[in-house]
Amino acid sequence: MNKPLVGAFLAALLLGAGAAPVVAAEPAQQVQTRETASEAGPAAKAVTFAGTVALSNCSGSVVRSPDSAPTDPALVLSNGHCLESGFPGPGEVVVDQPSSRTFTLLNASGDGVGTLKASKIAYGTMTDTDLSLYETTSTYQQIEDSYGIQALELETAHPTAGTAITVASGYWKRTYSCDIDGFVHQLKEGRWTWKDSVRYTPECQTIGGTSGSPVIDDATGKVVAVNNTGNESGQECTDNNPCEVDENGEVTVREGINYAQQTYNMVPCIGTGNKIDLDREGCALPKP
Repeated sequence: MNKPLVGAFLAALLLGAGAAPVVAAEPAQQVQTRETASEAGPAAKAVTFAGTVALSNCSGSVVRSPDSAPTDPALVLSNGHCLESGFPGPGEVVVDQPSSRTFTLLNASGDGVGTLKASKIAYGTMTDTDLSLYETTSTYQQIEDSYGIQALELETAHPTAGTAITVASGYWKRTYSCDIDGFVHQLKEGRWTWKDSVRYTPECQTIGGTSGSPVIDDATGKVVAVNNTGNESGQECTDNNPCEVDENGEVTVREGINYAQQTYNMVPCIGTGNKIDLDREGCALPKP
């Protein structure tokens, strides 16, 4: 997984303390190379940070379904492995758990403009996918009125290979631009297995702290996936070294390649008032 980071580093980063951000096992030269590569891509100019958020250890974004109303409580999307309660175990699903977590809301240029507060973890899991949805105490209209920022819309259709995308990290205030290289039948990492994962082309060299970042279709501006992991050292199916398993059980390891989990399949699960309803028609997210 793109390792969650310690909250103290985020505090220093957001307060402008001047200290260089620290990433475990991430050589400084490699970080600079990755940042330069992302800035060089044209998509980095089109996609902004507006609507993204920084968590204490990860990235995220304020998202809405096409049917979400301005008066609905806003939802924040991140990874299941970014939950403050720790990694959910295989088969574990978290639903409607109280939370007072806070998120730093960013504007288009990546400046923190306000703080959003969660009322609960509406949904979280690392089974079949790796996502979390927080319900906040603010409505979409309140966020727009206060900060002039609109939520990012969730795409309702399965993405396609070759799509130009941008991974926008609110934690690092950094973007990564590449294409969707393809899709993985099963992505296995340690104890967890994810289905139909998005594989990036090599240009998206995401790092620790980018977990939970929205993956945005450059052409539509909609969220098609949530960034979650990458193979760091070429190991097979271990923590921080996911492997690909095809329909025939053949295992492939792609060192240095990063992945995300699709989000179109979340949309049918978002009901009236932005409530997560796992029994809604078309909802295929894992249930408790």
